[in-house]
Amino acid sequence: MRRPVFGLGGAQIAVTIVAVTGIAYALGQSITVGIVAGMGFALSSTAIVLATLAEKNLLPTPAGQGSFAVLLAQDLSVIPLLMVLALLAPGATGTDFDFLAAGKAIGVIAAVIFAGHALLRPVLRYIANTRLREIFVAFSLLLVLGTAALVHWVGLSMALGTFLAGVLLADSEYRHELELDIEPFKGLLLGLFFIAVGMSVDVGLFARAPQIVVGLALGVVVLKIALLFPLARLFGLGGRDAVLFALMLSQAGEFAFVVFGAAGTQGILPRETVDLFNAVVTASMLTTPLLLFAHERFVVPRLGRGAERAADLIEEQQPVIVAGFGRFGQIVTRLLQSRGIGATIIDHDPNQIELVRRFGWKAYYGDVTRLDLLEKAGAAKGKLLIVAVDDSDTARAVVQLARSRFPHLAILARAHDRTAAYEYVELGVPAIRETFGSALEAGERALRMLGVSAHAAWRFAQWFRRHDEEELALLAAHRHDQKRLIERAQKARDDLEQLLRDEEGRNRRGGEGGWN
Repeated sequence: MRRPVFGLGGAQIAVTIVAVTGIAYALGQSITVGIVAGMGFALSSTAIVLATLAEKNLLPTPAGQGSFAVLLAQDLSVIPLLMVLALLAPGATGTDFDFLAAGKAIGVIAAVIFAGHALLRPVLRYIANTRLREIFVAFSLLLVLGTAALVHWVGLSMALGTFLAGVLLADSEYRHELELDIEPFKGLLLGLFFIAVGMSVDVGLFARAPQIVVGLALGVVVLKIALLFPLARLFGLGGRDAVLFALMLSQAGEFAFVVFGAAGTQGILPRETVDLFNAVVTASMLTTPLLLFAHERFVVPRLGRGAERAADLIEEQQPVIVAGFGRFGQIVTRLLQSRGIGATIIDHDPNQIELVRRFGWKAYYGDVTRLDLLEKAGAAKGKLLIVAVDDSDTARAVVQLARSRFPHLAILARAHDRTAAYEYVELGVPAIRETFGSALEAGERALRMLGVSAHAAWRFAQWFRRHDEEELALLAAHRHDQKRLIERAQKARDDLEQLLRDEEGRNRRGGEGGWN
């Protein structure tokens, strides 16, 4: 993700800081105030955006992936931004700059990172052997608080220390277990964070100068949208995704409170300016739900009539690829996953994608007849392609493409009817007729309802299945000769009737037997 993180994310941060600084200078503010304001307003709300992406299942989309990359870049930028604040502090520039203090701060950060890589994994491994989840949680909190205190001791923000600790924990092989253990605390602590931020906001500003707060908040949102949209287009996002991307990241984020708070503590900004900026950040956060509602209500229907939606960015390569996730593909995938077999799910119906995502499925939108999409899904290294799309022409195109470009890839295809099954036989691809199994089960149950024993009905169904599948391969050779095909089909029907009569005679002579 280095290109979207450091390219798109870095460009967004730099361009926003430059634009805000220029606007602030044009309005009579100092360059320092403009830089600090730009640093704070350049950061978007990770909590709001990720929660929205998860709620609407938009993370696999290009807009979701782009938003995630920019948020990651913004989180990573907190470290250098807090260092820049130290340089901007009164008395910390030029010859008065305390290089010893800066060197000590950098040394402590380097020591924390080194100790995390060298010591953290053995300690976590030892804790894991105790099989006590409480110790995992306690150690995680100890690491976070200890790192925050250590970083604060050298004059940097405690937020920087907690961020470093989180990165170190996320880099261990126990990150998934840790994530599950601290999940109950995440929402609670995030809520406490926003409560603390809300209590620190000067609510009186909304009453004393609502036009300034609301005007600046709307100005920040409009400016970020105007900057984010062309950047998204420059980095390859389609128009529809670029609009959603710009709206998602248009607000200022929770790290802005940290930046402005540190700027106030270090004497860079007066208390009144910090209070105003915090109020602006809060107001900008309130605009995001309204903008997304307007986007879904008014923008999406109009864009939907235009260009085709871009394919989702596929971020996994499983041994099985399932093309088509309707009623047929869902059953096959559920059976595979019940045995621990992963599958990359692709479907061309955006409504179906959104529906199954609400049920917790990880599915991707895309045209499975495109070679590049199959390559991104891992067809070159995969083991099996299951073609379960509804449309016969599309299914045939996928099978032919996969057979020609990925000869090692096993293919299992859903046949819409007997004619489609003939075509797959010619291609050497196993065909599953979509109604054959259920119709055979219905026939078996009908026999039982008419008085045939359960065992005999099951044996008749199995004889029928075996005979029909053998005849399918023989009939496929005559499918272009209708006369010969009809003659062969009639003979096959007569042979089947004789076969089942012989089987029934054997059952009677043997007293049927079997299970009931």
